[in-house]
Amino acid sequence: MKKTGLLSALVCCSIMAMAWGQTGHRVVGKVAENHLSKKAKEALECIMGYEGLAEASTWMDNIKSDSVYDHTHQWHYVTIPDGKDYHSCEVADGGDAYEAINRMVAIIKNNEASKQEKVEAIRMLTHLVGDIHQPLHVGNGEDRGGNSVKIKWFYKNSNLHRIWDSGMIDSKQYSFSELAEIIDHAPESTIVKLQNDKIDVWIAEAMSLRPQIYYIEGQENLSYEYQYKNWDTVKDQLFKAGVRLAGILNEALDC
Repeated sequence: MKKTGLLSALVCCSIMAMAWGQTGHRVVGKVAENHLSKKAKEALECIMGYEGLAEASTWMDNIKSDSVYDHTHQWHYVTIPDGKDYHSCEVADGGDAYEAINRMVAIIKNNEASKQEKVEAIRMLTHLVGDIHQPLHVGNGEDRGGNSVKIKWFYKNSNLHRIWDSGMIDSKQYSFSELAEIIDHAPESTIVKLQNDKIDVWIAEAMSLRPQIYYIEGQENLSYEYQYKNWDTVKDQLFKAGVRLAGILNEALDC
């Protein structure tokens, strides 16, 4: 079943989002590049030319200014209330991040798809895998993925979603390549396990972080303490996204 019209808008609670900001998305792309197979690297170069995954990762946010891609706005997130899972929720007309990721993979695997279709599918896949690992892009259906939770970040007006998108990352002042190098250290067994996880696992992980994310105890200003308690989670989610993206591309491009 699918939600339509006003009901869809009320229940899904559109998330105006640029998950992870440009730095975070590029980190995901860079980590993924580090874990591509030789065959996948060659296939990507054939399709994408000199456009690497770090560059491709931000394209889907850039096209928000182009009305041709208005239908993709809701692909950046999924909405799952507490106590439910993806498969027990109705999906809004036009899809969501879960559905769009699977559709982009199908395009990449499709030998009949044009080169341009594959280019856009790889750009979108790179971005959307990053998006769904930003925990507030798995929204609870109550506060627009934390956008409605108005709060100050180091005494400047912000909201909970923006703090997770870019606030914590930008305050560290790392370049995307520096942060990718900092987080990309794990044994091969961990890489294999992460790449075997399905999207339902990614979503369950994001939902499990809600108590931690929303633990702000009525504070009007968040700063060092909140960042200290959540920075490892930010790094972990970025790393998982990059490794899992590489796994998807290694499998999709093994043809």
